[in-house]
Amino acid sequence: MKKQFLKKFLSLITILSTSVFFAQDYSFKTYDWNEKDTKIDVPKKYADEKEIFLNRTLKIEIVVDKNTATQYRLIHEKKYINSDDAIERNNKVYIPFGNQENILTTKVRVILKNGKVINLDKKDIKEEVDEEKGMKYNYFALNGLEKGAVIEKLYVIEEAPDLNGNTIKMQDQYPIAEFNFDLITPVHLIFKTKSYNGLSEPVLDENKLENKKVLSISEKDIAALKDDEEYSNWDVRLKLFRYKLDQNLYSGAKNLNNFKEYATNTYERINPVLDKKQEKAIAAFCKSIPESKDPQEQIWNIENKIKKTIIYDKYTDSKPSLSDVINTKQANSLDIIKLYTAVFKYFKIEQNIVFTSNRYKIPFDKDFESHENLNEFLFYFPGIKKYLTPTEIEYRLPLFPNYLGNNNGLFIKEKIFAGVPMGIGEVNFIEIPGTEITHDYMDITVDFTQDIENPLVTSNMTYGGYSGLNFQPIKDFVSADQYKTMLKNISENYTLQSEYKTLTTENDGTEFIGKKPYKLNLTFDGKDMIQKAGPNYLFSVGQTIGRQMELYQKDKRILPIEIHYPHYYTRKIKIILPEGATIKNLDKFVMNFKTDLDGKTEAAFTSNYTQNKNEITVENTEFYNLINYPLASFEQYKSVINAAADFNKIVVIVSK
Repeated sequence: MKKQFLKKFLSLITILSTSVFFAQDYSFKTYDWNEKDTKIDVPKKYADEKEIFLNRTLKIEIVVDKNTATQYRLIHEKKYINSDDAIERNNKVYIPFGNQENILTTKVRVILKNGKVINLDKKDIKEEVDEEKGMKYNYFALNGLEKGAVIEKLYVIEEAPDLNGNTIKMQDQYPIAEFNFDLITPVHLIFKTKSYNGLSEPVLDENKLENKKVLSISEKDIAALKDDEEYSNWDVRLKLFRYKLDQNLYSGAKNLNNFKEYATNTYERINPVLDKKQEKAIAAFCKSIPESKDPQEQIWNIENKIKKTIIYDKYTDSKPSLSDVINTKQANSLDIIKLYTAVFKYFKIEQNIVFTSNRYKIPFDKDFESHENLNEFLFYFPGIKKYLTPTEIEYRLPLFPNYLGNNNGLFIKEKIFAGVPMGIGEVNFIEIPGTEITHDYMDITVDFTQDIENPLVTSNMTYGGYSGLNFQPIKDFVSADQYKTMLKNISENYTLQSEYKTLTTENDGTEFIGKKPYKLNLTFDGKDMIQKAGPNYLFSVGQTIGRQMELYQKDKRILPIEIHYPHYYTRKIKIILPEGATIKNLDKFVMNFKTDLDGKTEAAFTSNYTQNKNEITVENTEFYNLINYPLASFEQYKSVINAAADFNKIVVIVSK
C-alpha cells in the first residue's frame, strides 16, 4: 500500500515544479571514520554496561539536481561490547538494504581492547535466508569479537526521499553516550518537525552549508529503555523525531501532505467512474453474494465472498480495471479497496475508508499530519459502528487486527456538494471491540463419585471474539491431521496429559468468525491432578483452568501497561464428592484483586465458592476493560494478572 498508493512522487512533483535548481552532490560524500582513531574511550559512568553506543551519527540529506530528487542517508555507529551476551547478539552486523536502496559505502571494523583492528570487506559478507518470510539478508560475520571491543560501522545509502513523513528513533535498549542527527535540505524546502518523549527540539542552521540548511539534534547520555516489559508499547515510548515536507518557497505550496488533500485525492482514486463492462462484472459478482436484511450479516457476506474469491497481494501490479480484478482473482491494495467500495455501493451500504497506523510502531498523531499515520486501512460502517479489515484473510467483521485499534484514524466519507460527490476527511478514534465480544467461558465438572483417585473431568470451554480467532480459522488452512494435532496440543494445557476420553469442537472455520464463539469440549481422566498423601488426596484443582500468564518483574517498572484488547473470563468449577468425603482448604478459593481507576473497577480477578452437601461450586471472573493502564496502577494490575496464575496453583485436600 505504501509503495503503490499515493506514492512519494506526489511530493517529488511539488519539489520539482517551478523551482530554481542547484546541481550538487550530497554534503557528506567524503565523510569517513578516522583510520588512526583506535582508542577505546568509554565514559566511567558506562564502564559496567554490557553494551552501549559510544556514538551514533545519522545524516539524511535531500538533494535536488535538475529534475531529480534523491535522498542520501549516512549511518555511523561505534558500539562497545562488554559481555558474553553482547558478543552473541552482535556477532553479525546486518547490512541495511531494501528494494529501492543503493548502498554507496559499506564499512565495518572491530577495534579490540589491545588496539588491534580487524577490518571487514566484501569478502566477509555472507547471506542468510529467512524461509518463513522468503527474504534474503546480507551480513558481516564478526569473528574474533571479545569483551572490551568496539564495533564500528559506516553506511551511506542512496534512496527515494522521505518527504511525506518519517520517524527517527533516537533511543535504544542500550545507552547512547552521544547521538548526532542532521536533516540537510535545499533552502527552498521547509520541513515541519516534532520531538516526542522528552527529545530536544532541532536547531536550524542556514549558514553551515551553501544553498542548504541543516536541522540538527545533538543529545548526550540518552538512557537505555529496555524492551523487556510485558504488556507494554516500547516503540512509542522512545525518544522520537518526526519530520515531513511542509512548504516549498519557490512554488508557494504550503501545508503539504495534509489530511484534507489526502482525503480528496484518495476518494477520487478509489471511486473511479466505471464503464459498462466493469458495472456488468460487479453486478455479476454481487449476485453470487447471499443477501440479508440484517446490515451486519450482509457486510459479513460481502467480506466472506471477496476473501474467499480474490487473492490479495499488496506487491502485485495494479489491474487495469475491476473486471480484470474479478477475472484474474488477484488484487493489490488499491484494487482491493476499489473492489470493496464498488460492492458496498451496489448493496447501498454506507461506509468510510479509514487510514491509520500500527499503534505498536507509529501511533497516529492527529496534530502532525504525516502520511506515516496513513499506512494501514480499514472500512468503517456508521450504521452498525463496526470495522472490517479488507486484507487479512482470517478476520471477519466485527474483528480486525487489534494493532490498528485504540488509535486515531483518518475517516474518509462521501459528501455531495452541488450534486458532485467528494471525499471529506475527519480524524476519529478507532475503538477495539470490548468484553461484550471477547468473553470466554469455562464450565468444568470434576466427578469423584466413581473413583476418588481418578475423577472424571468434563470441560466445556467457549472462546469469544479475539480469543476464538486464535483457533477458528486454522481448520480452513491446514490438513485434517494437522488440525487434529493442534487440538491435541490445546487439550494438553487442561488435561496435563496427551490422552483424553473425548474431544469435540463447535463453530470452527472462518464461516463462524464474528458470528459464533469457538467451543472446545473435553472429557478426560483426572488422575494426573491427584496425589496420594497418607489417607488423603491432594487435588490440584486450579490446573483445570489451564496454565495462566504470570507477571513478575524484578526491576522497577518503567513503561505503562498496554494490552492487545479488552477481554473477560467467566469460570465455573463443580466438584462432586462421593458420600462421606470432605474437602479442606476451601478458603483458598476466596480471592479478590482489583485495579480501580477514577473510582471504577477496570480490571479484576474475583473468586468464591459455595457448598451444598457433597457438591462444591467455585466461580471466578477475570476481566480487563481497558487497553491502557497508567504506570501508577501497575502493582494493582500485576496483582490481578498474578491472581489467575495463583488460582492455577491451588491444591485442596480431599479426604474419604
